[in-house]
Amino acid sequence: MINRRKVLGLGAGSAALAAMGGIAPAALGATGDVEPQPPSDAELARSLPGDFRSETAQAGAVRLHYVAGGHGEPLFLLHGWPQTWWAFSKVMPALAERYRVIAVDLPGIGGSDKPESGYDKKTMALDIYELASVLGYQEINIAGHDIGAQVAFSFAVNHPAATKKVSLLSVTHPDESYYSRPLLPKPGTGEINLWWHAFLQVQTLPQELIAGRASFLTNWIFDDFLVNQAALTPLDRAVFAWNYNYPAAIRGSDGWYQTWNQDIADMNTYGKVTAPILGMATVGFFQAMEAVLPSEGINVQLQEVSDAGHYLIAEQPEVVIEAFRKFFG
Repeated sequence: MINRRKVLGLGAGSAALAAMGGIAPAALGATGDVEPQPPSDAELARSLPGDFRSETAQAGAVRLHYVAGGHGEPLFLLHGWPQTWWAFSKVMPALAERYRVIAVDLPGIGGSDKPESGYDKKTMALDIYELASVLGYQEINIAGHDIGAQVAFSFAVNHPAATKKVSLLSVTHPDESYYSRPLLPKPGTGEINLWWHAFLQVQTLPQELIAGRASFLTNWIFDDFLVNQAALTPLDRAVFAWNYNYPAAIRGSDGWYQTWNQDIADMNTYGKVTAPILGMATVGFFQAMEAVLPSEGINVQLQEVSDAGHYLIAEQPEVVIEAFRKFFG
């Protein structure tokens, strides 16, 4: 079980943590106090019903961290920004009753390698393909949220023989429409101010501004995109802020955005995904998904999720569980 006293206790100082082999510096809370270090991935994994274990494996050029549990067909889960594998913690135990659940830290964050390059979605999809191969799987089910959805789509279109079914949550793969997104939305249009899309394109500066203060950014993002802000607990928020709180992780996960030009160029060369696709999104995001996803696959199902924002896994876990069980079989 998670040591709750550790979560609530005093955190280590930034300088000491920075010297401990790349561990994140302590984040500053809204009051300026040092935030405590959350439980380790191993502790978090053990806290979940279903005999989950934290593991790492060399997947081609990168070493990836993942948490696995359950039995059955493999179901790979890929998180988005600014999160880690823990984004799926509310759904993993129930899914593990039917599937071998494998929740992966994407390259650039958490316990996975943070290389200087390789953050285009085609390369990241190859990393997941290599991980599946190392774990002994020739064909997998795969689901992704946010950036993870972009990687899952790239996996399905580039590795069709290895893809049984694929689910995309909240977003689709980058395409030419990204170049038309306004930096200053007109009032009354309902368009989202995606200011961080531009901010994360900048080299070096995000690392200098965010390191040691990540919770200011992550909590703002979560609060802005959650209908129920309590859906992400203080522990959830601490886990995500801690993992995003040091330069290598900021640089790595920023790379997910800085490769969008290459992702768009790759998208222009792709045919349709042949594996069945389930697209799930909430109001606002669903309309964007509905406009493009049916033309990107030959067997596409869409489901709109109510009473949730972008982080629908946290807000509507039961809806996600039921949809996955129905879709993946």
